[in-house]
Amino acid sequence: MVDRIAVVGASGSGKTTLARTLSERLGLPCTELDAHFHQPGWTRMAADEFRGVVSRLVAAQRWVIDGNYREVRDLVWDRAQLVVVLDLPRRTVMFRLLRRTLRRGITRVELWNGNRESLVNMVSTDDERNIMLWSWRTFDSYHAQLPDEVTATAPHARLVVLRSQADVAGLIEELAPRG
Repeated sequence: MVDRIAVVGASGSGKTTLARTLSERLGLPCTELDAHFHQPGWTRMAADEFRGVVSRLVAAQRWVIDGNYREVRDLVWDRAQLVVVLDLPRRTVMFRLLRRTLRRGITRVELWNGNRESLVNMVSTDDERNIMLWSWRTFDSYHAQLPDEVTATAPHARLVVLRSQADVAGLIEELAPRG
């Protein structure tokens, strides 16, 4: 049985959805790194404080963690038994992200620490504010670099690259088949 799973991939690829599904099916605690990093008012948690929080989280024996934060990647991957890279097609990721961003902007649902997405940010040319632009600009680096980086820096962990929704469903069924 796998007790420590890291889920990474481009923004909008389905990291949180997959992490939550695995968490529920395997009975593992689930952590979304965004919920710790993004403090009230979208203020970023200081790097040393963030590393401290993540160090405590990964010290646990069982978990699923989703997020790409380079400043804590070593902490998460050092303890992970399985690293899942979501590498879905760009069109799929962008469609999902557009749908999610519109839904969140319209419903004004709270994400973390009082933060909400704003539809105004969708027209910003600042990729720190516009999640669509951020995902578009960073997509290629996740696609091209993540699998090799996992192999090089976490050779002890099993690497699984998921390139389709069928791959995602297959991994869920492999790890946590329905009784």
